Amino acid sequence: MKKIVIAWLLMSLYAACAWATDGCCQQRMSEEEFRAKQKAFIMEVAGLTEEEAAKFFPVYFELQDRKKQLNDEAWKLLRQGKEENVSEERYAEILEQFHDARIAVDRLEKTYFEKFRKLISCKKLYQVKKAEMHFQRNLVKGMHKKGGGKKGD
Repeated sequence: MKKIVIAWLLMSLYAACAWATDGCCQQRMSEEEFRAKQKAFIMEVAGLTEEEAAKFFPVYFELQDRKKQLNDEAWKLLRQGKEENVSEERYAEILEQFHDARIAVDRLEKTYFEKFRKLISCKKLYQVKKAEMHFQRNLVKGMHKKGGGKKGD
């Protein structure tokens, strides 16, 4: 159960980041701008050197792209539940496939953790995770301050 809660939290945080690049706020930010800000923030907070960043971020953004693809598939599944006359069996299928996608994201994270360990120390990886969460939290706070509100599907 704890893993599901953590996975849901990570997906929500990642969705917030994706939402920001999707133009939900008053100011539209390109993916390149978003990634540049994210990289600068993570480098500063985690204390990554230029050399470490040069090795780490190509792999980090590769993971982000793959996670986004899986998360997009998961959200597409959940949107199918909005259709009229969805049967209980179809809801069960949707949820089963949704959870399978979330497990795939967790497995992907684990695989990339092993790759990251070869690039930077575990202490730096820990600092990167903390920085990533702070960046996402600040992003969400910024959306609320700018009147981002809720986004309808």
